[in-house]
Amino acid sequence: MSETLKIAVQKSGRLYEGSMKLLKECGIEVSNGNNQLRVKAANFPVEIFFLRDDDIPEYVQDAVADIGFVGENVVREKNKQVDPLEKLGFGKCRLSLAIPKNGTLKSVADLDGKKIATSYPVILRDYLREKNINASIHEISGSVEIAPRIGLADAICDLVSSGSTLFTNELMELEVLLQSESVLISNKKLTAEKKIILESLLFRIRSVKKARNNKYVLLNAPNDKLEKICSLLPGMRSPTILPLAESGWSSVHSVISEGDFWDIIEQLKANGAQGILIIPIEKMIL
Repeated sequence: MSETLKIAVQKSGRLYEGSMKLLKECGIEVSNGNNQLRVKAANFPVEIFFLRDDDIPEYVQDAVADIGFVGENVVREKNKQVDPLEKLGFGKCRLSLAIPKNGTLKSVADLDGKKIATSYPVILRDYLREKNINASIHEISGSVEIAPRIGLADAICDLVSSGSTLFTNELMELEVLLQSESVLISNKKLTAEKKIILESLLFRIRSVKKARNNKYVLLNAPNDKLEKICSLLPGMRSPTILPLAESGWSSVHSVISEGDFWDIIEQLKANGAQGILIIPIEKMIL
């Protein structure tokens, strides 16, 4: 009987929707309508386990699951024997120290001798040791941000996304300890057959990621500016150029990176490009 790759996914919370969306974009059909804890894909040799995010690194280490989608912050905190394979591009956040806005603490050095509340004692302890700061770590789970208000701690170390929770609790970021996003981790001893399935999955994931990070652009360009315009649009190999019915003009098709998008568009317009159309890319195979 053929093997199935077992994937651990957060059963609820911050990374669940991103994980399921990614699997769908990879063409993998998974139905979890009855909130099952274990579901097989209909069209790809994978089985999804829905687990607590904090448990995923250990389950992958112990081969209960072969791979897992989990936050970098959890991987660092749990420090299990797993292989990080790929950043997945969603669930981005940061682990930060935060202090009361109107308090007496102003710098990291001021934390010496103070109490810090956190759900990430391992990462925080390593950071404080590196900074030679002797602070007391108060480990709690959930609602870390209220600790200073109720007198439980002088500062906190917690995940920050938009910063709205800190603002609501009259806290401000002092320093970022870790930039985090979802990652794919793997057991270190996969069978040869499971490695083949994993490579196929990684191929799909990377194609989806490339598509997210690039846009397809179509534009009309005067022929006397084609050389300059094409130099701005390298594309995957080189731009596609097609003559228009109107003499002296061509249609140029290419791909541009999301990060360079606005700078390139401004330069294209400055060099005479007209009728610029930007189209999302669903998949991108190089």
